[in-house]
Amino acid sequence: MSQTRQPSRFAPTAQEIETLALEALGRLPDPFRDHLAHVVLFVKEFADADTLREMEIDDPFGLTGLYSGRPVGQEAQTGDTPPTVHLFRRPLLDEWVETGVPLDALITHVVVHEIGHHFGLSDIDMHVLEDMVAP
Repeated sequence: MSQTRQPSRFAPTAQEIETLALEALGRLPDPFRDHLAHVVLFVKEFADADTLREMEIDDPFGLTGLYSGRPVGQEAQTGDTPPTVHLFRRPLLDEWVETGVPLDALITHVVVHEIGHHFGLSDIDMHVLEDMVAP
């Protein structure tokens, strides 16, 4: 008798979002993955108030992800913190429900977009890369 996977009645946890993000990163081609060893991934409920204010975003649900740090190729400066990708769980979950896009595809989209900033990619290049790593 085959078992069917029952959908969870609970929203995905931060750990589950992180797992999907790490899977997306793992699907990136080698030339990209080779430059991600020092990029730190965080999953938080929302962006903090200072970040939202700095980005001139009034609605905390308006930001699903954020890259911070120097792009590849820019010389590091003393005191630089490692590059980071923040994913914001609640806005991601809202977008997932509102759009009906599969969660793994949405997480991949946001992760590729934020990693694209690390590499200084254009929006077109980000879309090409996203197509390459789609779940």
